Formats: sequence, C-alpha cells, structure tokens
Amino acid sequence: MKAGDRAPEILGMNEQGEQVLMSSFRGRKVVLYFYPKDNTPGCTAEACSLRDNYEALKARGYEVVGVSVDSAASHKKFIDKHELPFTLIADTDKALVEQMGVWGEKSMCGRKYMGTFRTTFIINEEGVVEKVLSPKEVKTKTHGEQLLAL
Repeated sequence: MKAGDRAPEILGMNEQGEQVLMSSFRGRKVVLYFYPKDNTPGCTAEACSLRDNYEALKARGYEVVGVSVDSAASHKKFIDKHELPFTLIADTDKALVEQMGVWGEKSMCGRKYMGTFRTTFIINEEGVVEKVLSPKEVKTKTHGEQLLAL
C-alpha cells in the first residue's frame, strides 16, 4: 500500500469485537498505525505518545486507529493499562497486515520470524492514503509529535 492507494473498507474487529469500517471515518483523516505487539517497550512508547498527543491530533481532524495481530482481549488489557483513548484492531487472521503490506520476515539476534513492520499510514477524508511512514521513519517515543509536525 502506497500514497494514492485507497485504504481497504474493512479494517477488522476492534477490542470490543465490533467491525471497524473505513467508511465510518469519512470526512475525517485517519492515522492508521501498525505495531508488532501489545505491552512491549517500543509499542507501549508509541501508543503512549499517540495518547499524549491525541487531543491535538483530534483538533487537527485526525482519528487514531492502532493495529496488531494480538487478540481483542490483549488489546483491552493494553488499552486499560495505558488509558489509550483510541481503538485497536485485533488482526488475528493477519488479513489487514497482509493487505497493507506490513507483514513479512523479520530478524532479531540472527533469528528469523514473521511479524508486523511498524508502519503508519495517513489516510485522507476520502479514504485515500496520503503518506506512509516506514519502519525506519517511525519514532516510537515521539510518534504523536512526529505526526503533528507533518
């Protein structure tokens, strides 16, 4: 998925088991951010930066939606523990991460495994991707500020 592409209509199920549709955000911009795993240091720092800048992002017309392959139950705990004001999609079947092109082979300490590449998509009011922040571009500790500076 790249700038100019239309975001998929079905984003998946959120932490409440409700289906999230792109069309429900029509008229608003969306920060659709993909992260590897709930309650890990980098992912927690990123979520908390978005939480701390949430009101400023909303004031600029953005909705924030996070996505990982964790379960809805894991997302609920993550949201409660860190008081996250935005929804998280539980992409347990990996449909959205694959569709968006953020699922693939990673390596850590010489070990190869499949996982989610930390990526953020800025989607405009019509559901079209305007900007993609790649894993090398996303700054976990200051991601909220980073988005406000765009």
